[in-house]
Amino acid sequence: MLVIGGGLAGLASAVALAEAGWKVQLLEKRPHLGGRATSYTLPDGNEVDNCQHVTLGCCTNLADFYHRAGAADKVRFYDELYFADRAGRRYAIKAGALPPPLHMAPSFAFFSALRFADKRGVAKAMLAIARAGGKPPDIEKLSMLDWLRRLRQTPAAINRFWRVVLTSALDEELDRTDARYGIDVFWKAFLANREGYRVGIPSVPLAELYEGCREAVTSRGGEVKLRCGVREVRLRDGAFSCALFEDGTEVAADACVVAVPHMALMELLPKEMFEAEGPLAGLQSLRTSPITGVHFWFDRKVMNEPFLALIDHTTQWIFNKTFLYSGSRAPQPVHKAEEPDESKAAAPAGQYLQLVISASYDLVAKSRQEIVDLCRAELAEILPATKGAQLLKATVIKEINATFSPQPEVDSFRPKQKLDVRKLFLAGDWTQTGWPATMEGAVRSGYLAAEALLADRGQPRKVLQPDLPYEGFSKRWAEKQKPRAR
Repeated sequence: MLVIGGGLAGLASAVALAEAGWKVQLLEKRPHLGGRATSYTLPDGNEVDNCQHVTLGCCTNLADFYHRAGAADKVRFYDELYFADRAGRRYAIKAGALPPPLHMAPSFAFFSALRFADKRGVAKAMLAIARAGGKPPDIEKLSMLDWLRRLRQTPAAINRFWRVVLTSALDEELDRTDARYGIDVFWKAFLANREGYRVGIPSVPLAELYEGCREAVTSRGGEVKLRCGVREVRLRDGAFSCALFEDGTEVAADACVVAVPHMALMELLPKEMFEAEGPLAGLQSLRTSPITGVHFWFDRKVMNEPFLALIDHTTQWIFNKTFLYSGSRAPQPVHKAEEPDESKAAAPAGQYLQLVISASYDLVAKSRQEIVDLCRAELAEILPATKGAQLLKATVIKEINATFSPQPEVDSFRPKQKLDVRKLFLAGDWTQTGWPATMEGAVRSGYLAAEALLADRGQPRKVLQPDLPYEGFSKRWAEKQKPRAR
């Protein structure tokens, strides 16, 4: 069987099908696996991630995928979330001993980036999510910003808390985000289970996470082909017929999973499938959102923390790649912003930082130098040591169509993994997964496509992993929302 696309969705599908006994031929047009969640080597030998990707404790299918790929030990988890504001002040949030959803309340009470009135409003909204078991009523067609305003969140709470978390998590601004997805982030990551919020960050370049997938396929008689582009997926009599490679070669198979970005899918399948009455017409309405990654190499150490989420800045996250790639598992203690120390200036060890800006619409038209200057100015506020440091090199990576936009009612545009076309299945974070455009969503889609294919062939098999179990009061409140049997 064929799997077209070596991103996370295709890899997840290929590994699951190989483990189920299928001989899989995995085709990827790029020279590496991982799709948009990968890394590549610069001419000078440095390897960079195309964008920093992180996981959370609530991403159960991504965790399962890493285990299948033999990469679980290459992801380090952190129990504390680090923030910094425009004045360089540091804040940290972590779980305490109370049961969910109260486990983070004591830490949040000391989150001095917000005033008492701001935090009171946030607590009210969190309680509304928890009491509803993650499903507050009357949120259909609402944006997340609409819902927050309905709950009378202060402007400071919206901009310095909700937006900080959600724009980076969902790659979209609050007024363009379906309220259900914004609420889901807080329910699954911060309220339902005390492990859900833990941040997992790869300790190696992203491409190194996927070599186990190649082994999982080839050790079971399958094949992984890189630099192997597909020009067309051909159908005949309502069923998958063959794939046409870019060199003109046709390859038939018992079944095919197409796991490519939705815009690329439109170039592979017959045009009528995307027209008004076609099964994939909704894809015409999916919008995309950009992400910009900025990489800085300094001549000295300028940052202590493993990562920082920024408040009141264009830059949303700073990742200390030098630390993250080191052998240390214990994060450095969080201090106030360090002033330049001339005694450290001669230290030979440099430092590599990666900055991430999600929903970076305002940066799309800006030049590389404009983006570098903007980010350096913001770093000077957060990391004063950068003022005296020499910037050895900078790289800017723009992903213009990084993810689909989780706009209100977006699920009505997303197709299922199984179409009314025999032997053809779809995988991709843009399919119906119950999740937005995340690595978890991509893996879920691959698992769901594998389940659909196996069921279609009379080999039903459960691949999709359950969410983290609800705990504490969150469990009690969620159970109250279940329909009672009559």
